[in-house]
Amino acid sequence: MLEVQSITRHYGELKAVDEVSFSINRGEIVGLLGHNGAGKTTIMKMLSGFLEPDTGSIKFHGISVSDSPEALQQQLGYLPENLPVYPELSIASYLDYAAELKGLTGKDKRQAIKSVIETTDLGSRLLSPISTLSRGMKQRVGVAQAIIGKPSLLILDEPTNGLDPTQTEHMRQVIRNISESATVILSTHIMQEVEALCDRALIIRQGRLAVDAGLHDLTRSNRIALCTSADAEAIQQVMKQAGWFKGINPGNHIGTQQDVSQGLHDYILQVDDPARLTDCLAECAQLLVNANIPVMGLRADTQNLQSLFVQVNSDQPLKYDSANRAEEVKHVA
Repeated sequence: MLEVQSITRHYGELKAVDEVSFSINRGEIVGLLGHNGAGKTTIMKMLSGFLEPDTGSIKFHGISVSDSPEALQQQLGYLPENLPVYPELSIASYLDYAAELKGLTGKDKRQAIKSVIETTDLGSRLLSPISTLSRGMKQRVGVAQAIIGKPSLLILDEPTNGLDPTQTEHMRQVIRNISESATVILSTHIMQEVEALCDRALIIRQGRLAVDAGLHDLTRSNRIALCTSADAEAIQQVMKQAGWFKGINPGNHIGTQQDVSQGLHDYILQVDDPARLTDCLAECAQLLVNANIPVMGLRADTQNLQSLFVQVNSDQPLKYDSANRAEEVKHVA
């Protein structure tokens, strides 16, 4: 297990990382998200032992990174966004060098190199200088050096950068396979990669941890979107009959622009428990019909990771809390 407790890091007067805490179990793939300058890279450098936190602690399998950085680095695979390489080296020579840095020798080194070459499909270009490789091929070399020696902690910054769709899907499967015996942290700006790969998401905002929750909990909904010609007061009176109804707010136009011009309104109805959303949706429809309220549109108001990310980096309230209940709470600002 990776345990991060209240880490802080300054660059002069700038507090790049501010009291960040989280833990990640073996077998988990966790997405690390945030705008440029949010503190993601600094966090990854501290996790890798490249930087020390000013305050706080990082432990991997109970061993302090600050006290025993070598112990961590022997178990670490790290792909920075801009991997420093020796352009004149061939792929084979570079991987040999990377294996030696991991402490591999002899038969173990040869087997480790062979394994990552097969995994990343680099066999046809082994003798090519790195300077001659395409962006996608260089990225595969970077992933190969990160996974050599089967690390138990893998930190990947934009691992699918420069890959075509086929290569991207192959790389996703490589990461899934590695995660069976490792702790994996994936930093990317591509939300689809997080949704395709990760069990959890950590969202960093202005150096602080704003979100730490499972993907399922982040994207489930406790809201019903309604399009109708009735006013909010009429809807409120009808929906008071439902025990799950927690309030009504203006919506975001689930009808067409023509509907809006014809005097229709959009509303968001709050549900007390997202696990009951399907039943609540059916009861809502029945109540509205029984009250002769015109219903032009009715659906669950779901959200994806992209919309949540936008919320976190705005002043809008989130739709879940730290206990993963889907309700309106303020994020950490």
